[in-house]
Amino acid sequence: MSTFRSSSNTSADATKEANAKAAVPEQKNGYQWTALSVTTVGALLGAIQGSALLIALPSILAELQATFFTIMWVLLGYLLVVTVLTPIIGRLADMWGRKRLYNSGFIFFTIGSLIAGLAQPQFHGADLIAGRVIQGIGAALLITNSTVIVTDAFRKGQVGLGLGVNQIAGAAGFLIGPIIGGLLTEFSWRWVFLFNVPIGIFGALWGMWRLREPVRPLENQPIDWFGTFSLSIGLFGLLLALTMFAFPILPQPAIITIFIIGIISLVLFVAIEPRIRVPLIQLRLFKNRLFTLANLSGLLNGIARGAVLFLLIFFLQGPYGKDPLTAGLLLTPFGLAFMLIGPMSGRLSDRVGSRLLTPIGLSISALGLLGLTTINQFTPYWLLAVYMALMGGGSGFFVSPNTNAIMSSVEPHTRGAAAGILNMLNNTGQMLSIAIVFPLALSKLSFDVIQEVFITGGGMGNFASAIPPFLAGLHLAFYVSFVLTIIAAIVAALRPAH
Repeated sequence: MSTFRSSSNTSADATKEANAKAAVPEQKNGYQWTALSVTTVGALLGAIQGSALLIALPSILAELQATFFTIMWVLLGYLLVVTVLTPIIGRLADMWGRKRLYNSGFIFFTIGSLIAGLAQPQFHGADLIAGRVIQGIGAALLITNSTVIVTDAFRKGQVGLGLGVNQIAGAAGFLIGPIIGGLLTEFSWRWVFLFNVPIGIFGALWGMWRLREPVRPLENQPIDWFGTFSLSIGLFGLLLALTMFAFPILPQPAIITIFIIGIISLVLFVAIEPRIRVPLIQLRLFKNRLFTLANLSGLLNGIARGAVLFLLIFFLQGPYGKDPLTAGLLLTPFGLAFMLIGPMSGRLSDRVGSRLLTPIGLSISALGLLGLTTINQFTPYWLLAVYMALMGGGSGFFVSPNTNAIMSSVEPHTRGAAAGILNMLNNTGQMLSIAIVFPLALSKLSFDVIQEVFITGGGMGNFASAIPPFLAGLHLAFYVSFVLTIIAAIVAALRPAH
């Protein structure tokens, strides 16, 4: 089979050849800010949608006559698609260029938003899930390529600044999302999706006009079909099965079958991918200790933090007795701290590297999580806000330097692949968190309690006896997240300097 080679020297030759083809021209003054403006539109689009959607869920459930599980798959289907596609898109970005893929992300996101916004009651949410899946394709294109575009545009020594500023957009979108979601839902929940359409069109046109390709795409590179299919089936099967164990929509034997297929596909991918001449994921990148440990700490942080905001929404709408809009607004300390700290830590990482900053950030997050293990319905909000600010600030202190370390540790022609791996592992962490940590908090609650608390909010007056077991499960989930964050901090501290 001509696509396989038995010697690792061949891979090295291919790498040298690719390096020669991927010359990086000097950037003109000011282009970095132009590139940042385009990626900021994408970051805002995704962040606003995520937090605004949480506020609209009660209205969506009522009008579409959907079930709680359908609503959960509106959230999880999007994340699953993003996770599976990011490594593939990262590789294609190196082969075909970042600009066209990034701009197509706006187009997919806009189409998905239009379909979701026009969902009809007779389909009970199925067409809404389809729209969210298409949105997920667009988000994968935007997320993966935005990191690469910023890294390409900024000179070495300024990448952290660019990534930090981009992080502001994401945090700002998260902060204003509940406000926008609440205002738009007063008219109709459909506007939460339709609101994205003009923004997406503007982003696509702005990107087509202003973006360029600082790094020349690799030429004459074959697509690794084996890697594409085996990794996609493996990731999709594993994460889908784990999520369905928590939120079942199929019989258990079917879920177990999907899980086994996913594991077998991933094993085949890991066994055969190193023999592919031009692989989908360049596993040789993991020979770089900084790249490996930075990605591992990011994965662990994703598992630790992925379900925390969902759990806080449950807590605020349940024992704390708030409606969905108020609960969303009460999460402000997390996003605000993230927004303030992120750009500063990104700029600082350009000067001192990530070895010191990332474990400090994770340790601060761990303190916030430890505080959350003690909360109950009588906890004063100022104290809850302190815990959320510690978590958000610690996350902001970690994310920019960690991303800077990963993207700066690879050659320009492999940045797309590196960004794909980075986002794949981060999103895998979030999916695993929802599948593992989330059920810990909800395992002792009945379906009626879960549906009323998550969808309608306003307290647990009709289910007062469920508050103690819910709080016990919530504390256990936060404690597991705390332990995982400490492990992530230890892994981050073991990385070499960059």
